Amino acid sequence: MLSFHRTVISSALLFALQLVPIAHANNAPNISASELAVTLAPTEIPQNQDALTYANYTEVSVSHIELALTVDFKQNRLSGEATLDLAWHKAGKTLILDTRDLTISSVSAVNTAGKWHSVPFTLAKTDGVKGAALSINLTEENTQKVKINYHTSDNPSGIQWLTPEQTQGKQLPFMFSQSQAIHARSWIPLQDTPAVRQTYSATITADKAITVVMSADRKILSSTQTQFTMPQAIPAYLIAIAAGHLTFSPLNDISGVWAEPELIDKASQEFSDTPQMIDIAAKRYGDYRWGRYDLLILPPSFPFGGMENPRLSFITPTVIAGDKSLVSLIAHELAHSWSGNLVTNATWRDLWLNEGFTTYVENRIMEDLYGSDRALMEQTIGYSGLIAELAELDSSDSVLHLDLGGRSPDEAFSGVPYVKGQLFLVFLEQKFGRERFDAFVKNYFNHFAFQSITTAQFREYLSLNLLQKYPNIVSEAEIDTWIEGEGLPSFLVPPNSHAFDDIDAQRQTWLDGKHSASELKTSTWSVHQWLRFINEMPRINLDQTKLAELDKAFHFTGTGNSEIAFAWYSLALDNGYYAVLPALKQHLTNIGRMRLVVPLYQKLAGTKQYDWAKNVYINARPGYHPQTQASLDAMFADKPLQHEHSH
Repeated sequence: MLSFHRTVISSALLFALQLVPIAHANNAPNISASELAVTLAPTEIPQNQDALTYANYTEVSVSHIELALTVDFKQNRLSGEATLDLAWHKAGKTLILDTRDLTISSVSAVNTAGKWHSVPFTLAKTDGVKGAALSINLTEENTQKVKINYHTSDNPSGIQWLTPEQTQGKQLPFMFSQSQAIHARSWIPLQDTPAVRQTYSATITADKAITVVMSADRKILSSTQTQFTMPQAIPAYLIAIAAGHLTFSPLNDISGVWAEPELIDKASQEFSDTPQMIDIAAKRYGDYRWGRYDLLILPPSFPFGGMENPRLSFITPTVIAGDKSLVSLIAHELAHSWSGNLVTNATWRDLWLNEGFTTYVENRIMEDLYGSDRALMEQTIGYSGLIAELAELDSSDSVLHLDLGGRSPDEAFSGVPYVKGQLFLVFLEQKFGRERFDAFVKNYFNHFAFQSITTAQFREYLSLNLLQKYPNIVSEAEIDTWIEGEGLPSFLVPPNSHAFDDIDAQRQTWLDGKHSASELKTSTWSVHQWLRFINEMPRINLDQTKLAELDKAFHFTGTGNSEIAFAWYSLALDNGYYAVLPALKQHLTNIGRMRLVVPLYQKLAGTKQYDWAKNVYINARPGYHPQTQASLDAMFADKPLQHEHSH
């Protein structure tokens, strides 16, 4: 996911941390048809490798989930039942599931005669990270089906409910899920671990004015019921739902855009290159295996850039810039159709297997579609952002194979799994040559298709299919440095886009007073070059009059481009330029994407503008997603939060 979750990534990590290969290997050897991947047997994941689930999934795993739920906007809840098909790996009578803030009304099971009967269950005490274990005591060994009647709380961590006033059209309410990392348990009782994959189906009931979509095939049953089927087995975090005033615009026969009517034309135009992206990725990495690839443009409160729910990526409206300058986010979420959705990290320690590969594939798509210059600019921006973030992270959190300890998996979503993971793959590509490495990646996706794997499994496959097949090129010690070592390896060659040379030179002439802002030659600059211009400005002691001069010349304050706005407000706050506060209030109030709001609150919270920032947050909070609220509540927790009166 390109979402920059929960722990917030530094301000320069833009566009889903896009990177492209730093350079092409000039002496890449030719690949013969006989150079095939070495086959590995799938490795069973021991129970204790995912400490973030209560599920006893090595004893019994869920193979299919059937949902029958009602969307209730009056009570802001989902209610109904979940029927679970069980696959037993050893004889047993106990099923343990993950839940968070669910009210369980009853549990029943099918006996050997095919009859449903009630069974006892226990809901354990709630843990702040993992939620509450639901233990179901079955009367017969190896029971095949269990049905749970339940409803959600009115503010689950994985669902946001919006009033009509909080939507674009302001006519109908809206709700959407965000299940990654372990938030699916807040709206479905299940085995909430990426180690378990299941198919699912659903029948969703909602008011006839409401359109319901899910990450699955869709069929309208009646004016109030919609049926969904996901035939491919996926981990729980990819189960997704949304409901509201939605309309659809096709892009081609397998791809289209869902959005509120007020946004549908802009979104369809902005993301019109999506079919080409699908073709490019499929040509390079193997067939697209999910049937459709649609986009759902969510309200501005969506807390992340995007979420790769299969068949239906959830997308923030903040990337609708009008010039396709931010569409690498679409390439990122599409890339997850291979890395993440097809081959999945087995635990959240292994997140880099999802995000590092995805960031690498994303940038190969961008390079093929828009050219190497743009791709390398995006890579350089991402690398610079990672360097800034590493300076702020604990050194132990700079390891790819991250040991979370007892922390929430949300804290794994820094720039490290994205950018450092991608740089590691670029390193391998440079060493072995693009032709060999492309073949390796394609074979890797095919070999582990629809499996959840660990870093150890990846390393074994890498060793057999690259390191040993082409010896004396990359050592196991170098692999250790990348995966288990802190920071970046000393032998990394940083990316450098020469498209930024003129930008850097002009910035310096302005800083030196040799040219005024209005004299700078900026008419041909791309968004990426503007971001470079802003992000590399001095972060302290930049004179207020200089900032005012920039603002007057280029109208940064109030810009409609969310990335430029974020870069500018970050620079302004770092230098105490508070003339931006009125426009910044609108920025913080109108969007809820965590990466574009939380760092700005962080900058304000450490200054004399703390009270101002807290008041803005109090008023904006009802429109933020629960996960955004959780992050900011902790920041402003010096006294209870109360809504101030409007003036």
